[in-house]
Amino acid sequence: MKKLFIILVLFLGIAVVAISFSELETIMSTLRKAHLIFFIFAIIVQFLWFIATGRMYQSIFHLLGVDESTLTLSRIATAANFINVVAPTAGVGGIALFASEARRRGHPPGKVTVAAALFLLLDQAAFLVILTLGLIVLFRRNDLDASEISASFIMFGIAISYAFILYLGYRSEEKLGSLLAKTARGINRVVKFFRKGEYLSEIRAHEFSHEIAEGFSGLTEKPSSLIRPILWGILDKVLLMCVLIFSFLSFEVPFSAGTIIAGFSIAYLFLIVSPTPSGIGIVEGLMPIALSSLNVSWSEAVLITLTYRTVTFWVPFGIGAWAFRSLHTGGEEPSAI
Repeated sequence: MKKLFIILVLFLGIAVVAISFSELETIMSTLRKAHLIFFIFAIIVQFLWFIATGRMYQSIFHLLGVDESTLTLSRIATAANFINVVAPTAGVGGIALFASEARRRGHPPGKVTVAAALFLLLDQAAFLVILTLGLIVLFRRNDLDASEISASFIMFGIAISYAFILYLGYRSEEKLGSLLAKTARGINRVVKFFRKGEYLSEIRAHEFSHEIAEGFSGLTEKPSSLIRPILWGILDKVLLMCVLIFSFLSFEVPFSAGTIIAGFSIAYLFLIVSPTPSGIGIVEGLMPIALSSLNVSWSEAVLITLTYRTVTFWVPFGIGAWAFRSLHTGGEEPSAI
């Protein structure tokens, strides 16, 4: 609850700074033109995004020989997103939730751990396709600056790191365990200056490498089979861009395809590389600037950003809290995950 309060205060703080008194009159004028119907459409699209995410997970699980319904995987994925916000650990919390659900449902957690890790990698691969288009738009409009280029390199580095860890786990459990243990040891040495006790467990690092190796065992699918989940990942991003489109339509703000692609690319890019969970505070601060550089007025950019983030952050956050609670009520019968 304390972390939720901090997140909410940070969100509102950014909103207050963005909506300065000098822009208040213009913002109120823009609000008078608001159309609730487009906001409702945006929420509907967001729910379609939940289903598309479940389908992406389902396609990855199928590669590993695990079958489950789209709705079940959508619910677990939504709960995992909630965990990653309230307990940010670079996606590890969400992976742990999938592994926990696998154990509870009587399925070996190794394959599910690999599937959840693959999702993170392939989701970023799908976004790289959209990001490339966004950077091209910014370059053609002479709006590409050093911060966007640097963030792109950071994201690419994150994706390469995920890919290397999974590849190492596929090739050698021992080498992956050794790498993760050394990484944990190094982090513990740094953290020791700020807190007592072990922050990361070296034993857990070896256990994780074993789960990765176990998950890859029996994998016979060709690399080309990864195309389907990447396509689902691209659809995920297209749906989020549709939410952005409805955010523009809500306030009768004109836009072009380039504005949507570039604006979304920058917002999602800084969501990934942000040190805060799901980019809270960072995206709200940078997205209006990005939209303004794309010829959207500041007051309109602020309202579009807050509408977009309400639908893509707070709606999933609320649904995720419900999903996480429902997974632990014990009311659902175990089934294959």
